[in-house]
Amino acid sequence: MARNDTTTFPVSFTLTPSTSARVEAHRDEILADPGFGNYFTDHMIEIDWTVDEGWHNAQVKPYGPLSIEPGSAVLHYGQEIFEGLKAYRHADGSVWTFRPDANARRLARSARRLALPELSVTDFIESIRQIVEIDNAWVPSAPETSLYLRPFMIANENFLGVRAAHRAAYYVIASPAGAYFKGGVAPIKIWLTTEYTRAGRGGTGAAKCGGNYAASLVAQADAYDRGCAQVLFLDADTGTKVEELGGMNVFLVKKDGTLVTPRLTGSILEGITRDSIITLARERGHTVEERDITIDEWRDGVASGDITEVFACGTAAVVTPIGQVLSDEFSIGDPTAPAGELTMSLRQELTDIQYGRLPDTHGWMTKLA
Repeated sequence: MARNDTTTFPVSFTLTPSTSARVEAHRDEILADPGFGNYFTDHMIEIDWTVDEGWHNAQVKPYGPLSIEPGSAVLHYGQEIFEGLKAYRHADGSVWTFRPDANARRLARSARRLALPELSVTDFIESIRQIVEIDNAWVPSAPETSLYLRPFMIANENFLGVRAAHRAAYYVIASPAGAYFKGGVAPIKIWLTTEYTRAGRGGTGAAKCGGNYAASLVAQADAYDRGCAQVLFLDADTGTKVEELGGMNVFLVKKDGTLVTPRLTGSILEGITRDSIITLARERGHTVEERDITIDEWRDGVASGDITEVFACGTAAVVTPIGQVLSDEFSIGDPTAPAGELTMSLRQELTDIQYGRLPDTHGWMTKLA
C-alpha cells in the first residue's frame, strides 16, 4: 500500500463512549478558566495504518494513555507530525472550524516529508467532526475561547532499522482554550537568536513536526531568560534573513500600507493564518510582498519610520503585535508603543469571521456540529 494512497477511505468510525467522562459541574469549572493545553476532553480519535492494510480501525475512544513498544520508530527517529486548529462556538450554539482543508493538505505535505502515510482531506475533516460531535459540550462559549484540536501522527513500528516505518497511527485530541491574552492584546518583546537556527536548506522547516519545535526550545528558553515572549530565527545560510518566530510567522507593515513577509523557501512553515492575513490585506487594497527580509532592513526601517508596525501570526494567538526586538548587539522598536492600527484591524476581521460575527465570503468555515 503506497504511503500517499488515500483511495481506500473513508472508513467507518466505531464508538466506545468513555465511562469516566467528567460530570457537568467539573467540566464547567474547567471551562471557566481552561488556559491553553492544560486540560483534555473525554475522548480521542485513533486510526491505524500499516503498509499492507492502509488506513483502518478508525475509532472514537476514551481519552487515555497510548500503548507503544519501546522500539517504536517515533521514540528513536522522531518520525512524527502534527497539526493545530480550533473549533469555535457561534452565537446560535453551532460549532465551526476554520480552513480545515488547509490543515489537512499541510498534514499530507508533512507526512510526505517525514515518510509517513498521507491521510485524505475528507477523512481528516471527518476525524475532527467526530471528536467535536461527541465532546460538543467541551467547546466553550465565552468571548475569545475555543476548543483547540490537535491531530497528530506517529510511526509506531517496533523496529530499530533506519527506514520509514511500516506501521503508523493517527490521533486527534482536543483541549479547551481560554483567551490567549488575559487583559487584552498588547505588543510583546522578542529575542533575536544569532546562536541557533530553526531549519536549514533541504531540512524539515516547512513540515509541522515535533523535531522543529524541540530544536527551538533552547533558544526559546534564552528568550524567556531575557524577559521576551518569543524567539526570532534568522536563515541558516547567511544569518541575516528573517525567517519566523518559534511558532509564528512575521509581517512588517510599511508607512505606505505595504505588508512584507518572508517568502516560503522550504525552511519556514506555510502558516494558514499567514495565508489568510495575506488574502484579507490584499482585499483591502494593500500590497503584500513575499520576499527576503534582512534583519538590517527591519532595524533601519523602524529607525527611519518606514516600518510602522510589526506583528506575528499563528493559530493559537491569531495575530500578536511585536513591540521590540532584543539582541546581544542592538534593539529594534519601542516596547511602550501601542499595537498598530492595521495589526489590530486585521486581527479583528479574522476573528470576526472565525466566530461568525462577519459573513464568510471565502468559504473558510466548516460546520462541525
